[in-house]
Amino acid sequence: MVLGTDNRVFALAMARLADSLGNSFLVIVLPLYIASGEVSLAGLEGFSTELLIGVVLSLFGLLNSSLQQFAGRASDRSGKRKVFILGGLVVFGVASALYPFASSYWGIVGLRAFQGIGAALTVPVTIALVNEYSTDASQRGGNFGVFNTFRLIGFGFGPIIAGVLITGGFASNEVVTYQIAGAAISGFDAAFMVAVAGAIVSFALVSWLVDDPETGDAAATDDLSVAIFGRDQLFDPVFVVGVGTFFMATGIAIYATLQEVVNQALGQGPFLFSVQFAAVVIANVLFQVPIGRASDRYGRRPFLVAGFALLVPSVLAQGYVPAAQSVLPATILGVNAAALLMILLRLLQGISVAMVFAPGLALAGDLARRGQSGTTLSVLTTAFGFGVALGPLAAGYLIRFGFAVPFAFVAVLAALAFLLTYSQVYETAFLAEDAGRPSAD
Repeated sequence: MVLGTDNRVFALAMARLADSLGNSFLVIVLPLYIASGEVSLAGLEGFSTELLIGVVLSLFGLLNSSLQQFAGRASDRSGKRKVFILGGLVVFGVASALYPFASSYWGIVGLRAFQGIGAALTVPVTIALVNEYSTDASQRGGNFGVFNTFRLIGFGFGPIIAGVLITGGFASNEVVTYQIAGAAISGFDAAFMVAVAGAIVSFALVSWLVDDPETGDAAATDDLSVAIFGRDQLFDPVFVVGVGTFFMATGIAIYATLQEVVNQALGQGPFLFSVQFAAVVIANVLFQVPIGRASDRYGRRPFLVAGFALLVPSVLAQGYVPAAQSVLPATILGVNAAALLMILLRLLQGISVAMVFAPGLALAGDLARRGQSGTTLSVLTTAFGFGVALGPLAAGYLIRFGFAVPFAFVAVLAALAFLLTYSQVYETAFLAEDAGRPSAD
């Protein structure tokens, strides 16, 4: 046991850390790469750069989410989780290696779509493995907390490392060129190389340390439908948490598209933006494990309700940070005060996300029938992916109406998630093990 967690869960978490590090690089790098002039935007002059960036970032989530139910179902049927994960990592790594050779916007679009397919093969299957390794329900929330923590360490610190790697330092705003073995390597190409390295390390860890669990496929069915309505309440709790996860992910994803707008409004550079982007994830890293384990002891529902309640003000306030500059000092300890305020609000948003993430996955795991973890938990991973897809598009469109509008939009969604969760989600942490969801018939 490592950190009180099944060694297999820990190994899977380390593999996802490496993979997430590479993927998070691209969330920061691709918007800068598209806006840098190194990518041809010929024929797209009528579209704003923010909207074009939003399309690239959203396409990944759209394909990822659209295919997750099928990947989760197929892995349930075959009982061979590991091969799906390895295949997805190969797809992701190859696409990352090809970015430096994509000179047009449509080339970037194609490679990001390819990576979306790779993610669809890995995301629901890794979550299903964590659930199946959690044979004791009293450890499920803690295991999901540990898994998400390490995954989010990669996703959270990746943007900061990417910002430094691209510019060559903390203060510079210019893309640097490295001299490696006599060859000139741009900061962008160096970042793409790190993304490839992340996929390779993750592939090696999964190959050596992760095994398929002993689960039969007798319980698996061909039904890919999602239960929407419940038996004792209007909506099925997994569906409700999925809707809330969709709204939560939308709130996380809007920020990447707004990089240039935020930097101009707050008078900051790429490094401070990368810290702000990562702040949500850093808060998750700090709180995922204790919240996940607390949900094993005190229940899933209290954390879900409180998480959505906190999400509303933490996101809404971000939209008014530029307006607050008139009452803020110019700097605090030599750092842009408005940028620091944004970091603080993003940390609060991250705490709210942590209160939803591990307890939500644990709730779905509590209700998943044996042999159907991939199908049931893919409801939440699919919802998260669709939120990641909608966020950049919504931000790219809504920003034209004012800086605060994208943030207000997400705050309204979060309020709706709070109302649905409070009224429709019941406690599952103390159900009999493997009770499963009620039969549809």
